[in-house]
Amino acid sequence: MATLAEMAVEVLTCADGREKTALGRRHAATWFAARATGTPLEIGHCAPPDRPARPERPELLAPRDMPRRRPGTLPGRLALLHAVAHIELNAVDLHWDIIARFSHVPMPLGFYDDWVKAADEECKHFNLMCDCLENHGSRYGDLPAHAGMWRAAEDTRDDFMGRLAVVPMVLEARGLDVTPQMIDIFRKAGDDAAIAALEVIYAEEVGHVAYGSKWFHFLCGRHELDPKDVFHDLVRRYFHGALKPPFNEEKRAEAGLPPDFYWPLAEESAAAFGGISRKSTD
Repeated sequence: MATLAEMAVEVLTCADGREKTALGRRHAATWFAARATGTPLEIGHCAPPDRPARPERPELLAPRDMPRRRPGTLPGRLALLHAVAHIELNAVDLHWDIIARFSHVPMPLGFYDDWVKAADEECKHFNLMCDCLENHGSRYGDLPAHAGMWRAAEDTRDDFMGRLAVVPMVLEARGLDVTPQMIDIFRKAGDDAAIAALEVIYAEEVGHVAYGSKWFHFLCGRHELDPKDVFHDLVRRYFHGALKPPFNEEKRAEAGLPPDFYWPLAEESAAAFGGISRKSTD
């Protein structure tokens, strides 16, 4: 029987999105079946690739080169679905990567339960988006995609806490902020399948942010560190964008991410770039 780390690397080295996610879901089922019998799989150690395998398409472009499309049109909505599919495929790899890359760090089995579950849900999310595209005669790979999605993984490849801070607690938390507006776009268009898919993603991403927050706090406690101060330091070091409101404070709080974690960083961004501060939005 393969170790969990070996299973993770197998997912990371599979190029085709549908095949990757089918493999990931099988491995997740194997993990949880073993857990149910009281004989958990060995975590093991297995070096992941620097970058996950990817299909030949989509063409990957720099953010400035990505074409702009209006969400009020069908091509614009397809571009939005395609972008979400690309995000979800990267999330699949990010979740399996953290399992393999940091398998040398002793962690409770509950950590692996959470991350395998999240990886399994990201596989489901990618397939939901692919189904929505195919409902309209399109496919993942038909449009260009953002080339910088793996940067957070590269920047934090040697920093477990940095990975938890940037991926679930910043990037996935941003999904909680923007998904309700995406759902509204598809509601106006009467696209019930896309609405249902995005609502599944929205509900389950709260749990992914919560897993990040829980295990980030766990590691801070292990090392007797202040979680808020460490989070701020790590985001300043590894996150290259700006944290911008509006924030979905209700869902962020539900996920264990209080305002004093992200608002100070947003205010720093506002001061640096002349944007909105919290005071101006109250």
